[in-house]
Amino acid sequence: MMRKKSVSASKASLVLFLCQMISALEVPLDLSQPPTITQQSPKDYIVDPRENIVIQCEAKGKPPPSFSWTRNGTHFDIDKDAQVTMKPNSGTLVINIMNGGKAEAYEGVYQCTARNERGAAISNNIVIRPSRSPLWTKEKLEPNQVREGDSLVLHCRPPVGLPPPIIFWMDNAFQRLPQSERVSQGLNGDLYFSNVQPEDTREDYICYARFNHTQTIQQKQPISVKVFSMDSLNDTIAANLSDTDIYGAKPVTERQPVLLTPTGSTSTKVELRGNVLLLECIAAGLPTPVIRWIKEGGELPANRTFFENFKKTLKIIDVSEADSGNYKCIARNILGSAHHVISVTVKAAPYWITAPRNLVLSPGEDGTLICRANGNPKPNISWLANGVPIAIAPEDPSRKVDGDTIIFSHVQERSSAVYQCNASNEYGYLLANAFVNVLAEPPRILTSANKLYQVISDSPALLDCAYFGSPKPEIEWFKGVKGSILRGNEYIFHDNGTLEIPVAQKDSTGTYTCVARNELGKIQNEVQLEVKDPTMIIKQPEYKVVQRYGQVSFECIIKHDSTLLPTVIWLKDNDELPDDERFLVGKDNLTIMNVTDRDDGTYTCIVNTTLDSVSASAVLTVVARPNPPFDLELTGQLERSVELSWIPGDENNSPITNFVIEYEDGLHEPGVWHYQTEVPGTQTTVQLKLSPYVNYSFRVIAVNEIGRSQPSEPSEQYLTKSASPDENPSNVQGIGSEPDNLVITWESLKGFQSNGPGLQYKVSWRQKDVDDEWTSVIVANVSKYIVSGTPTFVPYEIKVQALNDLGYAPEPSEVIGHSGEDLPMVAPGNVQVHVVNSTLAKVHWDPVPLKTVRGHLQGYKVYYWKVQSLSRRSRRHVEKKILTFRGNKTFGMLPGLEPYSSYKLNVRVVNGKGEGPASPDKVFKTPEGVPSSPSFLKITNPTLDSLTLEWGSPTHPNGVLTSYILKFQPINNTHELGPLVEIRIPANESSLILKNLNYSTRYKFYFNAQTSVGSGSQITEEAVTIMDEVQPLYPRIRNVTTAAAETYANISWEYEGPDHANFYVEYGVAGSKEDWKKEIVNGSRSFFVLKGLTPGTAYKVRVGAEGLSGFRSSEDVFETGPAMASRQVDIATQGWFIGLMCAVALLILILLIVCFIRRNKGGKYPVKEKEDAHADPEIQPMKEDDGTFGEYRSLESDAEDHKPLKKGSRTPSDRTVKKEDSDDSLVDYGEGVNGQFNEDGSFIGQYSGKKEKEPAEGNESSEAPSPVNAMNSFV
Repeated sequence: MMRKKSVSASKASLVLFLCQMISALEVPLDLSQPPTITQQSPKDYIVDPRENIVIQCEAKGKPPPSFSWTRNGTHFDIDKDAQVTMKPNSGTLVINIMNGGKAEAYEGVYQCTARNERGAAISNNIVIRPSRSPLWTKEKLEPNQVREGDSLVLHCRPPVGLPPPIIFWMDNAFQRLPQSERVSQGLNGDLYFSNVQPEDTREDYICYARFNHTQTIQQKQPISVKVFSMDSLNDTIAANLSDTDIYGAKPVTERQPVLLTPTGSTSTKVELRGNVLLLECIAAGLPTPVIRWIKEGGELPANRTFFENFKKTLKIIDVSEADSGNYKCIARNILGSAHHVISVTVKAAPYWITAPRNLVLSPGEDGTLICRANGNPKPNISWLANGVPIAIAPEDPSRKVDGDTIIFSHVQERSSAVYQCNASNEYGYLLANAFVNVLAEPPRILTSANKLYQVISDSPALLDCAYFGSPKPEIEWFKGVKGSILRGNEYIFHDNGTLEIPVAQKDSTGTYTCVARNELGKIQNEVQLEVKDPTMIIKQPEYKVVQRYGQVSFECIIKHDSTLLPTVIWLKDNDELPDDERFLVGKDNLTIMNVTDRDDGTYTCIVNTTLDSVSASAVLTVVARPNPPFDLELTGQLERSVELSWIPGDENNSPITNFVIEYEDGLHEPGVWHYQTEVPGTQTTVQLKLSPYVNYSFRVIAVNEIGRSQPSEPSEQYLTKSASPDENPSNVQGIGSEPDNLVITWESLKGFQSNGPGLQYKVSWRQKDVDDEWTSVIVANVSKYIVSGTPTFVPYEIKVQALNDLGYAPEPSEVIGHSGEDLPMVAPGNVQVHVVNSTLAKVHWDPVPLKTVRGHLQGYKVYYWKVQSLSRRSRRHVEKKILTFRGNKTFGMLPGLEPYSSYKLNVRVVNGKGEGPASPDKVFKTPEGVPSSPSFLKITNPTLDSLTLEWGSPTHPNGVLTSYILKFQPINNTHELGPLVEIRIPANESSLILKNLNYSTRYKFYFNAQTSVGSGSQITEEAVTIMDEVQPLYPRIRNVTTAAAETYANISWEYEGPDHANFYVEYGVAGSKEDWKKEIVNGSRSFFVLKGLTPGTAYKVRVGAEGLSGFRSSEDVFETGPAMASRQVDIATQGWFIGLMCAVALLILILLIVCFIRRNKGGKYPVKEKEDAHADPEIQPMKEDDGTFGEYRSLESDAEDHKPLKKGSRTPSDRTVKKEDSDDSLVDYGEGVNGQFNEDGSFIGQYSGKKEKEPAEGNESSEAPSPVNAMNSFV
């Protein structure tokens, strides 16, 4: 919030206006004028009798006045009293008491007169009285013996002093006696007891009177009070009476209220207007009465009414005649009430309505002096002239007295005088001096010339023009040197000459001229006005909540006039900031470091300039975790419950949300605290449920939004009695670990659950569905028992019961367990296979009899493996795969099969012990599918009208290839595609020369293979025919090659097109939808190193040229190597390694040449054909009831499945474009993922693998490998 600290504009103008009006009536001291009293002592002047008496009387006038005094109405000749002196050029008297004088001798009424040739002024009657502090009169004080419950008044009766002393009650140790509704001090100083209690007995009730003027304290003799209780009185009476006496003190009886002061039913009170009205009612009674005040026929005045002394005193400040009336006090307790009516009359000493004011007239002018006053009763008005009653004063034909007014007509210089008006009644008087000064003076301006006024914009501007002249001059204001006279509503012209501009604006700045003229002359004066921009806090401090020991900052950014120099002050709770280095005051902020609880409060930023002041405040609340609760108490202790109560600690400005109760079991787990319960933050008691045989201690933790408090101190310990267990062990199970045993396990009871010493367990079992008795055994505090010699996998009824030294727990519930399992005995029969499509088959089998399972039936496992491909030679090894089908299922789906292949499978039943025997192998074949894309497509020998195409057969033909389909179309200069041409090529072809093409034209080619099932995926490439052996016009980036390491990869490419191309490389994580990351290649290099890659991650990459919109290479994919534990020495740079690799390469080359020669001679050699696990199977959609996929795992080792990709890939330099092999196979279902297919066909399988080597089933020969390609395969 923002608030102005400077006086508001309206108040400022009013104050200045009044002050200037007063100063305008004053006659300059260089002109003749009658005396004016400027300073005098108070009317009732109480002096310290030990110090000199100073009676003040100061006056001004021209010529300077002389002074004289009267004492008790007669002239006081100070020259005749050596103890009295008058100050030079002053009327102030100094009475020397400290040099032997006595103050009592100068007691009396003094009046001062100041006189010169133009008149005489007089002071008030000053009553001089020395203060008195007399001692207490000696008196014999009898001890007060009071019966319990009775009322008592201890009288103080202080000595009469001047002024009256201040009374208070204390004991011998100078400690104030405690007061309450029952015991309190009255206005007269007495100590009132509404009813006494035994604790009121003491011998040092002492009344003290403090006299402030003499700074002395008088002490009354101690008063003794002894309160007799009813029990002690009865004992005393019984000891002093015979057995036949039946008398005895009555017990304490309750009494209805009786007023101790004031007495009676009514009383009166007179108070003077403007004083404080104090009314008092003190009542006796038991129980202690409560006092209430009302005003009959009206309301107690709001904002001026206060209750003191436990509502026994009614206080009304600044009373007026309207406060007269009847005030009733009512004392009430449960037995009744008492009341008293005080009739209040408000009288009034005289007070001014219009006090006479000095009058300055020129010869021949008229004027009046008015003296009007009021009071109750109405005051009498009397006039004096120069201190003499006007009736006996020298006559003046120019004056006429008319009651409270003196009328002057055609005054002359001799009419100058000082007149006194006296208004008096029985309660006091008023005396005022007012002179009539007759002068003939030309105008004079008292305000300094060229005075500069500075104000804030939109606030009032008051330009002073204090003047004097007789007759009274007329005042006019002008703006500027030759400006016109100022008139209109935008200006206010005051009688004292002041010009007020209510709302000054920036254009109000300038020079203002004040002109004063009368019949004797004319004078003018110029003043300057500057209007400044207001100071503003444009960014105020804001309310902050900060945790203890944190840091907080308050902002206070200001905007101010450039010509004003602001000062910024920070206050805390309207006081200076603590002298602490943690408080850092910056230019426009306050920062508090390491905040503590003491920093809580209101912080104010005050901005001061010479013209204005603004401020803004904000509250800082310091929060922290609550303080720990304390005073833990246990009550209501029972065998199974107890009530815990506590007192919350300080919540530290963040309300406590809840309390957490923890317990410690000192008997079983000493030092370990456990959660018991929690209650809301408004609750401080809780009923806790207990367990037998536990030595409890409790502690409480308070929680608020900041966190948890420290734990409270532990409560007292409470040991509950022992009892038999209330509960039995949980999680009872019976599972055999061997075919001939039953292992019974359970979760043991915790320490406090035992309910007593000697915890044991009774373990019972019997075979289910057999008429047999329970077999039982009692074991120690363990959690397992093994029953031996059981039949294989038979059900048992089991129960475990807890017991201790005091008895058994309730009867436990029974659970069913089984003895140990054994391997299944038979294999599933009637295994049938239905081939759904080229990649999916459904297998059926008959379930085995449950008795032969010899355990819990977990499901069936299907083992299946590829025997051979029907389109190529068979593999040299077999990868067996397993699918597990949970439960008693009789069918399942086999996904991920390779098209046009021969498979075998068998089925086995599974229980908890393991697998049963396998069913006979079942052979099935998959039909043809569509082939994968051709392994490469390269375009060579471009001429003016022809191109040569070469390709490789698909990696996965998935059947018998029937043909190849080639489609191509031209691309014009705007990259628009022309008509599409399609050519069918026999399956045994591997190259084609396209003729009759357009010269210098770019063509786009689409190439794929076909089987009888359909077309496979296509591979694309672009090429350009030449024009007169000139390079192609269109740029081209091809043969993007990557060589990846652990955290970086070398990217290289071939470029055909205009020179000075600027390349960039884009890359990202393969399969991610994130935006491509872009790296700029410096210069025209055709290689770049990507750094900062993640090890073991597949990336996609492509190359583009700047300025060629949408022109990029085809994408390539590579994978970084796995992270290495440590950086090894690069052996590729070692000489021995280079020599070794050269020898190996030479040997391989020789072997390849030999193979090539022998092949040309017709020989057939078995060559290891790399089997790609990432086939591109065709999986047709299936209905939910087609079958179920089971859990899958490969029998090949994990190490084989987790081989990293090669760190680099090489693309042949003869424009061969290789399509990535399809990786849609069983491996994609993930290895080790616990997935399955439900009966509706949804996938629930898991995969793992192991490869089994088997001899080749034939010597099928494939296309002889090229030596170049063979070398590439080793890189």
